Amino acid sequence: MHRRHFVQTLTGLTAAAALPGSSPLGLAAVGAAASAAKARPPITRFGDGRDWFFEKRFGLFVHWGLYALGGWHEQHQWRGRVPREEYVQLTRQWNPVKYDPDAWLDLAQAAGMKYVCFTTKHHDGFCLWNTRQTTYNTMHTPYGKDVLRMLADACHRRRFPLCLYYSIADWHQPTYPNLGRHHELPPQPDDRPDWGQYLEFLKAQVRELCTDYGEIHGFWWDMNVPKHVDPSINAMIRQMQPKAVINNRGFDEGDFGTPERDFEKDESVAFDRPTEACQSVGIESWGYRRDEDYYPDRHLLRSIDRYLARDANYLLNVGPMPDGTISPPAAGILGRIGKWYQAVRESLEDVRPASHLTSNRNVLLTRRGKTLYVHLHKDPAGDAVKLKPLAAVPRRATLLNDGRNVDFAVDLVPSEHAERLPCLRLCKLPVNEQANTVLVVKLEFDDLPEFQSPAAVDKVDLRRR
Repeated sequence: MHRRHFVQTLTGLTAAAALPGSSPLGLAAVGAAASAAKARPPITRFGDGRDWFFEKRFGLFVHWGLYALGGWHEQHQWRGRVPREEYVQLTRQWNPVKYDPDAWLDLAQAAGMKYVCFTTKHHDGFCLWNTRQTTYNTMHTPYGKDVLRMLADACHRRRFPLCLYYSIADWHQPTYPNLGRHHELPPQPDDRPDWGQYLEFLKAQVRELCTDYGEIHGFWWDMNVPKHVDPSINAMIRQMQPKAVINNRGFDEGDFGTPERDFEKDESVAFDRPTEACQSVGIESWGYRRDEDYYPDRHLLRSIDRYLARDANYLLNVGPMPDGTISPPAAGILGRIGKWYQAVRESLEDVRPASHLTSNRNVLLTRRGKTLYVHLHKDPAGDAVKLKPLAAVPRRATLLNDGRNVDFAVDLVPSEHAERLPCLRLCKLPVNEQANTVLVVKLEFDDLPEFQSPAAVDKVDLRRR
């Protein structure tokens, strides 16, 4: 066995009394630093068909459209200052002959993902379904096929929840008021801006998406530049698709928040409302970019772990190439993430946040019953991790990444001499051997008290050492 079960001698309490199976008095000591960190109440579930969102935490985001042909950025038309009349010519080249939605879902499932969110229409206004509201869609191209139909059929066949992305900003539709605000074109000569008329166009498209493609599980709005408020639009979606969760970027606050690209710096131990973070494998673009710069695996794993361990969902994005396939670098990233996720998934699924049990803000904790999971989502300062003020002795400690046993001790280390309280310490972790990942340690306890005051365990008497 490569683990240790012991505590230093305590005043009035022997080490033997604190071994597994002993009195709870030897199992936990919560110092003043921890008393400020209270467990947040669990996020209230919806109590209806939308609750799938709390069971399927990890999803695939897909940004795909005409911009893949340029291979530069999903906002190529705007960021590249491409005239509208030039950009629309890309429809003549849209012919993704290798598009296979089952191949996408295979990659997603291998990565541990449980649902997909697909860009039906991005800011450029090009529609990837057979919409009756505009000819600027995939049916009027050399490809001539309904891209969304193919994906929806594959998702329904495989019982893989499908969510739909829709951009409110539209650089093609002449009634949209492009006024040169952020993520808008400057006014165009052929425009006839009419916000009311554009909203009718938008609602008609939403009705198509919610009625023509079977059951959908989410609606992901983006870029409400005018900040228009109209709860009736989300109400319409809910009436047609009662299982669909709706994000907060549309016409009201929706069902969940959407922090993007790790810009959310909240260090709280849990969220107070449903949340779905999103990130892309590529640093520069959400759509396909030929010369993309990719995040290292460690960065993405830490990002995924940081949200899932706090009771949030996570969408990881790829941008398919013009032919419809996922680029080898992006597919490789998904594959490597999948190996990590499959190894640690029990620490992220059907658990609740438990980071309030420690004052160590360089780790996150999740819990299921008497099992605690320690997530090293930040660079560890060394090969040991202190879970101060937790002093419970686990009966087993396992590194989920590879199944090895983990050394541990409940003792007083010199740096904690001021408070003179022992705490659980995980020792000799393979931080160099596995530096490009997120380590997760599983701690199994015979008893794991929720809280005990510092008086429950006497302080260590240093005079006896």
